[in-house]
Order: sequence, then C-alpha cells, then structure tokens
Amino acid sequence: MQLDRIVNFHKTIGDKTRIQIIELLKDGPLHGQALAGKLGLTPPTISYHVTKLREIDIIYQRRDKNTIYFHLNEKKLESMATAILQIRGEKMESMTISNDEKYKVITNFFDERGRLKNIPAQHKKKLIVLEHLVKGLKVGKIYPEKEINEYIKQFHEDYATIRREFITCHFMNRENGEYQLNPKELWLV
Repeated sequence: MQLDRIVNFHKTIGDKTRIQIIELLKDGPLHGQALAGKLGLTPPTISYHVTKLREIDIIYQRRDKNTIYFHLNEKKLESMATAILQIRGEKMESMTISNDEKYKVITNFFDERGRLKNIPAQHKKKLIVLEHLVKGLKVGKIYPEKEINEYIKQFHEDYATIRREFITCHFMNRENGEYQLNPKELWLV
C-alpha cells in the first residue's frame, strides 16, 4: 500500500459531511436528493462531497431509470482504513538495513568533521544519510525554514535539496514554511 494513497484517503475522509454520508450509506444506497434532505444540505454540496468520495473509490454509483443511487464500497473503505496499520510491516519487509551497513554508508559519505561529502544517488544510501542528519532535530519542535537551512548548512551547502529530501522521504512535514519532524514510523527507512 502506497503511503501517498493512505494519506490522500485520510485527508479526503477527514470531513464531517463525508463521514455523515458514509454513515447514511451504510444502511443502503441513497440518491443525492435523499442525502441532501437527510443532511440539510444543498444538492450541489452533496455532489461535491460524493465526487471526493468517488475519487478514492469509497462510493460508487448505479443508475435506476432517471435516478442515480450512491452505494458504499464497504470492502474498499475497510481495506483503506486498516492499511495504516500495515505500513510499518511493509517497510520492514521491503528494506531492512543492518547497523553495519548504516555504519559503512555514514563513514563513506561523511568526512572526519561530520560534513556530508556528497548526497548519495542510491535511494537506500540516501535514506541512511538523511536519517543520520535528522538525529540532531527535536521531536515536537517546529522549525522555521531559515533555522532548518542553517541546521543543514553545518553538514552540506546544498540545504535546499536536503530539505526537500526530508519532506519527500517523510522525515519531516512542512506547513506554511514551518518544518516539524515526523514520528519515526512515517520515515521511509
């Protein structure tokens, strides 16, 4: 299960109206007017939320004469909701790195002063290097972009690439120019 798909699922489903639609469809298919009436919303609003739920395949539609009924795809909903519990297991199976291997990569890519000689091209080695770099950051602390740049500069001059890799490889998240270390369970290592 791809991490981006799981994140997209939870972002989409994280809306009160969409959860209410799912709750209503658990009892059986309904058409847009019925959903609008039960939720006290306009049909265009229902259409918007149903489209979002259809994009992640939680709802599908069937036409009966002139009326379109929306059905809940319960199997898909259940598999996506529980997929988050399988993330760590999949990552562990796909890439287990020994401490010896990590040590070799770190000694090859860092000089005696602790500066990064170059950014590894190989993904596996890049993850080891990035993990080593984030060790000096504090969990729960919010870092302005300037502070992250200064932190990275002590290891390598290409702070923009490394900062971008921190986000891409899920070591950190960025919101409104502020950076925060993700829990280790989200890291791609």
